[in-house]
Amino acid sequence: MTIARLEDRAVLRLAGADVRPFLQGLLTNDVMALAPGHPVYAGLLSPQGKALFDMILFDGGDDSVLIDVAASRAAALARRLGLYRLRKAVTIEPSPLAVYADWDGDEAGHSLDPRFALLGSRWIGDAAGDGGAAAWHAHRRAIGVPDSDDIGEDDLLWLETGADLLNGVSFTKGCYIGQENTARMHHRDKVRRRLVPVQIGGGEGDGVIRDGAGRSVGTLRGAADGLGFAHLRLAATAEPLTLAGAPLTVQRPAWLASELPV
Repeated sequence: MTIARLEDRAVLRLAGADVRPFLQGLLTNDVMALAPGHPVYAGLLSPQGKALFDMILFDGGDDSVLIDVAASRAAALARRLGLYRLRKAVTIEPSPLAVYADWDGDEAGHSLDPRFALLGSRWIGDAAGDGGAAAWHAHRRAIGVPDSDDIGEDDLLWLETGADLLNGVSFTKGCYIGQENTARMHHRDKVRRRLVPVQIGGGEGDGVIRDGAGRSVGTLRGAADGLGFAHLRLAATAEPLTLAGAPLTVQRPAWLASELPV
């Protein structure tokens, strides 16, 4: 069993009588489905449907919701939520709690990561122990699941991050910020590019990925130890690709395989 405290994640605590309706009108997923043992993956988008923040919500009990978010983005998320709060009965504050993950055992009493079962368990608890974020990122890169650093801020459309395939959006919950463009892409089958896990055969160079004719078909979003994620045209993923003159191989994890051409 590997239990890691993810020191690159932070926790925000939102509380008050209006907290769930407040988040329901902002985030991409159905906050009303949040329950003990049932976390929810969601995003806060720009009006154009681009990902500003991705997060995992946990039921905090007592009219509260705990938000697991990248530590580098926690303060910005708190400010953004504060702008939307107006006169609603909602408090927003940082929490001293920490985020934990376990991916090679069965940590009893903890819920599975809502994105993909192979990620293992994920929970929030009192801060203790050494950090384990590096090992966690190596694990999720190995099974091909992008995370906050790969998604970035205001760069990719929410569906391009794979959120629709990783349980990060509800198409039945009603309105939220960026909903119109997100729903249109989904219903018209307009997702032409996605974050795709890749294996890198050489250096990263300028990060531009090219097809056999030398045309730019995507960009590298982040990598370590030869594994990373690229923002790629789906139609190009069946072709021979290169990065900095070396072969680049598209991986086909179970959550994404049906979207990639053979």
